[in-house]
Amino acid sequence: MTDIGFYHLTRSGLDRALPQLLQKTLQAGKRALVVLGSEERVRWYNDHLWTFDNPSWLPHGTSQDGDPDMQPVWIDVSDENPNKAEFLFLADGGASERVGEFERCFDLFDGRDDDAVADARARWKTLKDAGHDLTYWQQGDRGWEKKA
Repeated sequence: MTDIGFYHLTRSGLDRALPQLLQKTLQAGKRALVVLGSEERVRWYNDHLWTFDNPSWLPHGTSQDGDPDMQPVWIDVSDENPNKAEFLFLADGGASERVGEFERCFDLFDGRDDDAVADARARWKTLKDAGHDLTYWQQGDRGWEKKA
């Protein structure tokens, strides 16, 4: 069964939290699929992951780059899994009907955006009603804190 975690961003934005979680994913020897809500966001994160923490960068690619099997992190608007990722990241309006095909799913949402919070609650209810086990994480003073 997929471990599904909802990650409530309250202290930093997605632009800081996502690269950190992706770094931990790669350190764990896992591959990631990041599904975003628009091609514009895919392009933005594609650029951002090269420069977010100079001199660090995250190896990644998009459909523009090709060779998904060579990419440990794949960023797309589709939930196809061309890089055979074990971890799925959903953010910025990204959605998936394939959550159950992954080892872990990270649903990241901005706590300062009322619409994003409402959407996350709806996703939580849908997944809970479908029988999935869910956890809820919130950013705290010392990092992510498990709340439920």
